[in-house]
Amino acid sequence: MSENTVVELSPEASAFAHLLESAMAPTTELDNTRNRLEGLHQAATEPEGVTYRDVDADGVPGIWVHPNGADDSFVLLHSHAGGSVVTSAAVDRKLAGHIASAVGVPALVVDFRRAPEDKYPAQVDDVETAFHWLVAQGYPANKIITIGHSIGGFLALAVALRLRDAGEDLPGAVVSISPWADLQIANPAIEANADTDKVLSRGLLEFFRESWIGGTGVDADDVRINLNRADLSGLPPTLVSWGTFEILAGEDEELAGRLADAGVATKALPVPGAQHSYVWAAGRVPETDAAIGEIADWVRATLPIAAR
Repeated sequence: MSENTVVELSPEASAFAHLLESAMAPTTELDNTRNRLEGLHQAATEPEGVTYRDVDADGVPGIWVHPNGADDSFVLLHSHAGGSVVTSAAVDRKLAGHIASAVGVPALVVDFRRAPEDKYPAQVDDVETAFHWLVAQGYPANKIITIGHSIGGFLALAVALRLRDAGEDLPGAVVSISPWADLQIANPAIEANADTDKVLSRGLLEFFRESWIGGTGVDADDVRINLNRADLSGLPPTLVSWGTFEILAGEDEELAGRLADAGVATKALPVPGAQHSYVWAAGRVPETDAAIGEIADWVRATLPIAAR
């Protein structure tokens, strides 16, 4: 074949070629950090009896997580951690499998766009698109549970708030784990827990914040981005969980209190001695598994999910 012969490649072959080209390209410091943090998936064990497949949720990539014997009439809409900048759906695949198995329903893990390449509101837009895609697949809104940790915990609530403000049907419940609730980075726990939090620091939060909203004209106290400044009324039942050793513990406790004060049926679940995004260790750390069990019990008590 002549080297000048035109070969028509499938979209998949073209995407694979692009992947190889990207993998071999010179990397930046951020690329190196992202690649290193993809290894966080190793903190969780592989859950038994769970299958996975890639899906396209109306242009938003994701991973479909399906435990054996799941009640397919409900679904978790899961958003991963990473401050909008690092990690991916692949990092959360196994931990989402553990949570989905405990609840007894499938999950869609959203691979939302990352900053600084795509700043706010791209992440909220992507999770909202995935929510509407699930509705189009036949899931009523009230049978979707939005869930996530770290920035994913923010997204689980932010999407519910956006739907509320648009007058749309709301998810049946929200689970927000270690959410980044206050971008002003002003809660006393930021300093008080600086020595016990092995994940986050003030400097890292400031880097994430600049990457996410820098140059957008959105301020850190804007109600669209700051849960602890937002009107939280009218939300569905919500569970907020955090590790007591993390620097977000203070703002997460405040968030749970503000939800309850707004009339939302609220469950606060602090996990003693736990780190930020403690769910990364699903299947491997007893305290994590016990907390996941409590989360699952709350979801199952809140919604009429079929017994397994």
